[in-house]
Amino acid sequence: MSFRIENKIKLTKSDFNLLKIKLFENGMKNLYPIRKVNSCYFDSSNLNCYYDSEEGLLPRKKIRVRWYNNTNLYNKETKVSSIEGRFKKSEYLNFKSINQLLNHKFYDNLYGCLKPKLIVTYSREYYSFKNIRLTFDYDITYEDLRSNFNQSFFDKENVLEIKADIFTSIEKLESLIKVPSSRFSKYCRGILRTERLI
Repeated sequence: MSFRIENKIKLTKSDFNLLKIKLFENGMKNLYPIRKVNSCYFDSSNLNCYYDSEEGLLPRKKIRVRWYNNTNLYNKETKVSSIEGRFKKSEYLNFKSINQLLNHKFYDNLYGCLKPKLIVTYSREYYSFKNIRLTFDYDITYEDLRSNFNQSFFDKENVLEIKADIFTSIEKLESLIKVPSSRFSKYCRGILRTERLI
């Protein structure tokens, strides 16, 4: 378990392309090919994970299952926010299909019984810049699993995520990427979008 810093910046795709040119000129490099990221978020019947995140309560968790492109390689990820900082735990799941995932439940000691609520899908670009990892997420789509209709919704916003170890100062991050950070939780935005609140 290692704590980390995550800063998020909302950017249009054109703004990101302009920023990307400047960062490449200053030494940014591609890390991996673009991937399609899929995340299925689990929550309690009362959406306690969602409300804790919206209210900024500590400790809190987000629990999701993630897979990439069109593979059937599923990993459970538990993102924990605590007084000490943020960290993520991962474990491989031996699921054979998406249907097995969607019929699965988790039990969590903080939230109790958790069921699938939302699938978030997006394209992700990966970069490294001065020993800091940058990812850019766009074409973000939310699929609501709480009804029988499984409606999908598109998010017009994009997000640049800056990920660094806990010893990196906020001042250093702000000096490297001269754009103000903002809150951007895909799970919370997905719930709000499916409720037609954004």
